[in-house]
Amino acid sequence: MSPAPTGSSAERPSIGRRTVLGAAAAAASAPALLGLSTPASAAPSAAPRALPGGGDLGPNVIVFDPSTPGIQAKLDEVFRQQESAQFGTGRYALLFKPGTYSGLNAQLGFYTSIAGLGLSPDDTTINGDVTVDAGWFNGNATQNFWRSAENLALVPVNGTNRWAVAQAAPFRRMHVRGGLNLSPNGYGWASGGYIADSRIDGQVGPYSQQQWYTRDSSIGSWLNGVWNMVFSGVEGAPAQTFPNPPYTTLNTTPVSREKPFLYLSGSEYRVFLPEKRTDARGVTWGNGTPRGTSLPLSQFYVAKPGVSAATLNQALTQGLHLLLTPGIYHVDQPIQVNRAGTVVLGLGYATLIPDNGVTALKVADVDGVRLAGLLIDAGPVNSATLLEVGPQGANTDHSANPTTVQDVFVRIGGAGAGKATTSMVINSRHTIVDHTWIWRADHGTGVGWDTNRADYGFVVNGNDVLATGLFVEHFNKYDVQWYGQRGRTIFFQNEKAYDAPNQAAIQNGSVKGYAAYKVGDSVTTHEGWGLGSYCYYNVNPAIVQHHGFSAPNTAGVKFHNLLVVSLGGQGQYERVINETGSPTSGTSTVPSTVVSYP
Repeated sequence: MSPAPTGSSAERPSIGRRTVLGAAAAAASAPALLGLSTPASAAPSAAPRALPGGGDLGPNVIVFDPSTPGIQAKLDEVFRQQESAQFGTGRYALLFKPGTYSGLNAQLGFYTSIAGLGLSPDDTTINGDVTVDAGWFNGNATQNFWRSAENLALVPVNGTNRWAVAQAAPFRRMHVRGGLNLSPNGYGWASGGYIADSRIDGQVGPYSQQQWYTRDSSIGSWLNGVWNMVFSGVEGAPAQTFPNPPYTTLNTTPVSREKPFLYLSGSEYRVFLPEKRTDARGVTWGNGTPRGTSLPLSQFYVAKPGVSAATLNQALTQGLHLLLTPGIYHVDQPIQVNRAGTVVLGLGYATLIPDNGVTALKVADVDGVRLAGLLIDAGPVNSATLLEVGPQGANTDHSANPTTVQDVFVRIGGAGAGKATTSMVINSRHTIVDHTWIWRADHGTGVGWDTNRADYGFVVNGNDVLATGLFVEHFNKYDVQWYGQRGRTIFFQNEKAYDAPNQAAIQNGSVKGYAAYKVGDSVTTHEGWGLGSYCYYNVNPAIVQHHGFSAPNTAGVKFHNLLVVSLGGQGQYERVINETGSPTSGTSTVPSTVVSYP
């Protein structure tokens, strides 16, 4: 193990399991908004004044154009603040107007998003790099969470851009005119990651990355794989060869709709809404104007940290969409999205914290809602749920215009004690969950078997739900429970909770441990591709987990390319799925795989 970096105890990262995990892989308060107050003369029963749409993006959205002086100095200033602030409160979006920029190296720290403001990535070119490295953590990239790059073209200085990330760090709608290196300097440990709607002209080199998902993109070539590399709709992807090399390759993605994004039309900010694609392959922006619609910023309530949930709900009731500027938002009632087609878009990892045990965000059973770019951080009072898409029993057909949940991340603990019985519940049919990391913290503050108690991560009750890029980790019981019919998952990454004190703490009736991914007993049709579960029971390495995956043994429930791994022998699996698959053993961190089930 490498020692932790120096620094205050509050900021010093814990390295236990991710160091072991990585080693194994390497070896193989904001300004108030105007217009919110009611005139003093108004009667108590008077309707609240209508909220304005549009407005400035606040102090934590930093906008550059090619003539802006001191761009590199500003980038460096933000990076110095955010480089090691893993559980800090800073949130930033760095936005570049269309044009060409030269000589830049934008190093990205925590809670920092960089994006171009053109309709196409090629509208905004940086002759330089957008870099994620791991110097803050002694060359270990396994905690490089919560940062993003979108909608830029890069011409890397040395021909290859470095993007050494872990979970919750999307690389979307990017054009790299060169190669992409997914490992830190020195080829240290890494645990990511996600690419979508991007073109990398040269080679992608994951090196030490244990797992990765790439969707609807184009690459020159792909170098290697460690445990679980999954591709869907990727031109240039390697052929299907799991488990050796561990490539899971689907020619197309069944259904996809890219994330909404902010752009400039002349001097006017608008939000582009890409259209849905079926059997998608390659990027959406390769041939002229992308397909979709757009909304002017005047149709959005531009929220600043400190605004109340009541005000956000008033804006939604008025018919406005929500644009959450970077910062932290405490909500004492659920943000309730009731109108079809509503967009809730966060910039710079805008963070919702529910107070007094409420659910942070609820969506009605309506068409076409788009949730994107949010972090939901559980509060100290237990919430029954943190995000609900559709009410219980929802059954409306949304196939023509599904709800999408994209880059919406959940955290329980780490920044302080947090609790939630269930993190994310999907009740509405046809919902697409495209890249989420649902994380019960294993390090930071407020962490312990009962301190940040969170029994269930991701629960699907709706039929016809699709998950592309599903990362769910460390829950006290089931990480994923899928009860809807015809569900599909392309790429799943999981670690079981490290901190179980003993075998009894995880006992599930007569079964040793709760599966990472459980398909309900009544489900007759389900399919998954490229799914992995790891255990690292470092508190009690004698713990045995019976299997990583549990599902009805029926012809319509199918899995392709499954694996379980014991990290350094800290706990073991007896099987991969149900009673199938070889047990893990010893300390060699070698995956046990099942290519096809049943």
